[in-house]
Amino acid sequence: MNKKTTDIAVVGFALFSMFFGAGNLLFPPYLGLVSGGHWQISLVGFILADVGLALLVITAVSKCEGNLDKVLGRAGKKLARLIGIAAVLCIGPLLAIPRTAATTFEMGVQPIIGETSSIVSIIFSVIFFALTLVLTIKPSKVIDIIGKFLTPALLICLGVLIVVGIISPIGGVSETALIEKNLFAEGISQGYLTMDALGAAALATVAIASITERGYVKTSDQVKMTIKSGLVAGVALTLVYGGLTYLGSTLSTSYGVNTPQASLMVVIIDELLGYPGKLVLGLIVSLACLTTSIGLTSAAAKYFSGISNNKIKYETIVISVCVFSCVVSNFGVSTIIKFSAPVLEIVYPVLIAIVVMNLLGNYIKYDGAFKGAAYFTLSVSLLSVGSNILKITQISDILGKLPFAAYGFSWIVPAIVGAVLGGLISAVLGSSRSTDLERKEA
Repeated sequence: MNKKTTDIAVVGFALFSMFFGAGNLLFPPYLGLVSGGHWQISLVGFILADVGLALLVITAVSKCEGNLDKVLGRAGKKLARLIGIAAVLCIGPLLAIPRTAATTFEMGVQPIIGETSSIVSIIFSVIFFALTLVLTIKPSKVIDIIGKFLTPALLICLGVLIVVGIISPIGGVSETALIEKNLFAEGISQGYLTMDALGAAALATVAIASITERGYVKTSDQVKMTIKSGLVAGVALTLVYGGLTYLGSTLSTSYGVNTPQASLMVVIIDELLGYPGKLVLGLIVSLACLTTSIGLTSAAAKYFSGISNNKIKYETIVISVCVFSCVVSNFGVSTIIKFSAPVLEIVYPVLIAIVVMNLLGNYIKYDGAFKGAAYFTLSVSLLSVGSNILKITQISDILGKLPFAAYGFSWIVPAIVGAVLGGLISAVLGSSRSTDLERKEA
């Protein structure tokens, strides 16, 4: 392979590995289990909400030179900064990074050593984040460490597991789904929970930094390289998701919907490979979650260092993120997932709405359209989450009647309405697109 192809492959594999972490191991087998013989339907929804949205975000961020605030800027300076910080915190020390350590312990360590005390969990999390710290503290080495060394090992382990599961299925596949929910919508919902679209906003900056250091200094080259690397990661993710979802479906005649998600991979490994498989699972989980932890820690540190104009050093933020994540990880996978769902349901739609608008930015004259879409989407998300938490059924019923609500996209029509109204108001007031200088300041 020539240098450019090699670089695309290395960065693409690194992106795959940074994306493929805790949630990516937890959710596909569960979707297969609850979907039974209809697992392909939920898989399509999952891939659209995970891979599809992540690729859209990577494309948007690469066109904005890796600057997340620039992607969000046309929605307004304050909202852009608020959504940017919220997104990075979600994929950083509040949710995604702690989940990597918690999942590694529950899926990769406990099955081997058995039930343990909380002290063991604390010791493990300290070791896990010490490794993350050592491998992240030098940002220029992140992509090479992951893309050249850790990802191939992860792909080999996953490939062996999936091939064995296809050749020797664990059991029969249920002809009917085990849940009454819309399977496509369930796939969308589980795809949200991986946080990959949020992660893409930050991980794209890590990829662009690596591409720049490899000698690609032209913006056009960086955009092309980043998008192609994202496609490599997307194809790899899709293949692995398909395999894991199928493996989960082969449990649908033997296990119920209440089987803990963190236990499904343990069951699959045990059924396919026996006790030695637990060592393989430990290796898969450790590699998947460690690479994700490294990538997200580096991305979060780059973002917060950038918005502070480097007044807070990258290294200082890396240390802070690792320490904070170490503490949160000891709450356990289930608690972190339960807490993450409502937060993601608020942040995710707004980010995606602005990203899609950004991709169409050359055709949208007025910044008011961005602001209208963003605020209408945020309002619907807040109402949806608030009504579910407070059990206000009147609001939930109204939102449930919106177009695409059954598929988890109740915010789409309000976003379009907000964009049209915002654009019309801007047109009447004579306020057109922001200047480049204004958007940079945002």
